[in-house]
Amino acid sequence: MSNNSTVNNWNTSLYEDKHAFVWQYGEDLLQLLNPQAGESILDLGCGTGQLTEKIAQVGAQVWGIDSAPAMIEKARENYPHIRFDVADATNFQVQQPFDAVFSNAVLHWVKPADSAIACIHQALKPGGRFVAEFGGKGNVQAIATALSNALEAINLPVQRPNPWYFPSIGEYATLLEQQGFDVIYSTLFARPTPLAEGEAGMANWIRMFASSYLTELSDEQQIQVIRVAEEYLKPTLYQQGNWLADYRRIRIIAIKI
Repeated sequence: MSNNSTVNNWNTSLYEDKHAFVWQYGEDLLQLLNPQAGESILDLGCGTGQLTEKIAQVGAQVWGIDSAPAMIEKARENYPHIRFDVADATNFQVQQPFDAVFSNAVLHWVKPADSAIACIHQALKPGGRFVAEFGGKGNVQAIATALSNALEAINLPVQRPNPWYFPSIGEYATLLEQQGFDVIYSTLFARPTPLAEGEAGMANWIRMFASSYLTELSDEQQIQVIRVAEEYLKPTLYQQGNWLADYRRIRIIAIKI
């Protein structure tokens, strides 16, 4: 979810096929959520609905929202028995408060973090829980550095809008506490993530998730930037014909006081 137009124009077939790790890695986050039959749960930034459906399987009442219309359209197609709606993380409203808000791989796209936290807080019952994972401090630092170096190496403007919000635990827990949450669990961990498609994996990842580094460049310049970035990254992130992304993830459980 994001206000970023690039993110709102997700290619859903690529997302489900080449980038399935986005939701597959979220499956063990569901164990932290521990959804129960009869609970009402909001899946914030549900994408194409795979994890929303897993929450529904336990008998919870689940509502999936995402700011990208293409994602919601695909989610409705995938799981017509579940309610999905287009909504933004920073200004959504709920009619009845939820027992839990769940969010996987979303909140690093939402730069006004305090607005999102305020929305999540109003969406929960007192004692309700917020369970999330997203990119934390240092996430994809090697890739971002390589892209900046590549732009510089071929004499293109290096100053690009940073599309992401990657907080430390201290920073994010403080924001939560300021808005009436009790943070009961937090962790930041490295998770090097294998990318699909062998040698094309890094180029695919950059085009899908780091396209802000390529805006206003010709096709030829984009290819050149990606090629130079790959050269920077090969010694550390390319192993036996496959690429890794240098992910660091933050996980949080917070209770509405």
